[in-house]
Amino acid sequence: MKTISIMNYKGGVGKTTIATNLASELAFRGKDVLLVDLDPQSSLTFSFITVDNWHANYEANQTIKNWYDAFIDNNTILDLRSLIINPTVINNVVNPRNGKVDLICSNLRLINVDLELATRLGGASARQARNNNYLNVHSRLKRGLEVLTDDEYDYVIIDCPPNFNIVTKTGIVASDYLLLPAKPDYLSTLGIDQLRSNLNELTQDYNRYVQEAADPQWSPINPRLLGVLFTMLAMRNNAPIQTQQQFIDEIRRQNVPILQTSIRENKTVYGDVSPRVNLPVAIRKVSGLTYERVQQELEDLTTEFIGIAI
Repeated sequence: MKTISIMNYKGGVGKTTIATNLASELAFRGKDVLLVDLDPQSSLTFSFITVDNWHANYEANQTIKNWYDAFIDNNTILDLRSLIINPTVINNVVNPRNGKVDLICSNLRLINVDLELATRLGGASARQARNNNYLNVHSRLKRGLEVLTDDEYDYVIIDCPPNFNIVTKTGIVASDYLLLPAKPDYLSTLGIDQLRSNLNELTQDYNRYVQEAADPQWSPINPRLLGVLFTMLAMRNNAPIQTQQQFIDEIRRQNVPILQTSIRENKTVYGDVSPRVNLPVAIRKVSGLTYERVQQELEDLTTEFIGIAI
């Protein structure tokens, strides 16, 4: 089982679109995938279930916020399996191929959890207590996912919020790999180098605390950067327009890994996704050259992803 966090400081770069379609195409190829929505905006959640369904059946007791609350309020680890749902909108299609997409929903009030987790980091004066506080908080999701087995899931895909707060860090600590969708423009690419620096700093800090704690319950982490996935490309003659290519070249000069696959912008194709009526684009029956090109890019992304997330 491999765990992948999808993240970027900048919102609106297609992060949730990539998570939804990547999971769907993996399931269509016979893989078992668990999606974890850590973004309070809950866009990933509402890609698979309606808002009314979420309010009626999941908001109170079956979101990732309930899991963090159990730790904050009672210092307990709630079994993540109790939060997993099986959205029929996708699984009615992929099940004949023996793959599945399961989901742990987000909660619009998850934004409050970050402040409550921060209180757990303070209040200890001795080094051992500080170490254990840090590791206990940052390893929340990692320890929760450890109850799952390779027989249950091939991949866990985490949709992170567009920040570097504690909830995001718990996703990174739990991850084997990180995928960074980015639109090739100034704002979307500005923070990539800083994000990479913060990832390295988090890894070094966490592993230093592990070493100082000298406790077998803690183990070092090594989340690897799969690369930057450029999204929302404006294409001309099957290549990005020149202004976007300049930003792609700038990231390449920073020696940041870049995926070979890129995803073009198409508001018509991606804009009509709804859990009421439509499937994710990757596994939708389509006709017409525009739809087929978009779908081919998502299939190419999945193939490249499987080849490197091993």
